[in-house]
Amino acid sequence: MTGRPPHDPAGHTTREPSDEMPPAFWAFHALYHRPYYEYTRIQLGDNAAARALVDGTFVHLAVIWPYVTARASVGSYAWALLKERVATELTLQGRDPAATETLAFARAIRAATAPLLDSFRTGFKAQYAQQIAELEESMGLYGAMARLPERQFDVMVLHCALGFDTRRTALVMGISEATVRSTRRTAKRRLAADLGYGFDEDAHDEE
Repeated sequence: MTGRPPHDPAGHTTREPSDEMPPAFWAFHALYHRPYYEYTRIQLGDNAAARALVDGTFVHLAVIWPYVTARASVGSYAWALLKERVATELTLQGRDPAATETLAFARAIRAATAPLLDSFRTGFKAQYAQQIAELEESMGLYGAMARLPERQFDVMVLHCALGFDTRRTALVMGISEATVRSTRRTAKRRLAADLGYGFDEDAHDEE
């Protein structure tokens, strides 16, 4: 693993984790590094910056690993830490965590909501021209996604845009699978209402 050592408020020097870290840490790293990187890449819109931030996050987790494993949920603690570091980086860049100006973010929104929009158009918008549908997506969809509450936004990006199933989405966020499913349904209802469509739950919400 590479990355800069995390900032230490006390001024102590921190080290990168070595191969002598507990196996549990490396198992955690193997399971979570890719989803953390993919999520961060979408937020930052920059591969190198995302890799550096995620590697730095794991360095920090390694340094405080005994504290991390004492938490009620290692997954939820680490996810909160990653989100905090992403938000800090975006703030330093003068951007919001859900900034829509990055191409990566735009692609994620389109991927996350494409199946939903397809079902909407089939049921309600078949009579409209393609140009109107494209205008609707570009002007309404991004704003609707950006207005989702944080947890709903994260679930939609991880599950729909990045293709993680319900179980892995739950693991990444440190929440239950039932919470992922209910959060996803709520997000779809909210998007449907924002875009002026009806919403019928389907079997895909149980995946």
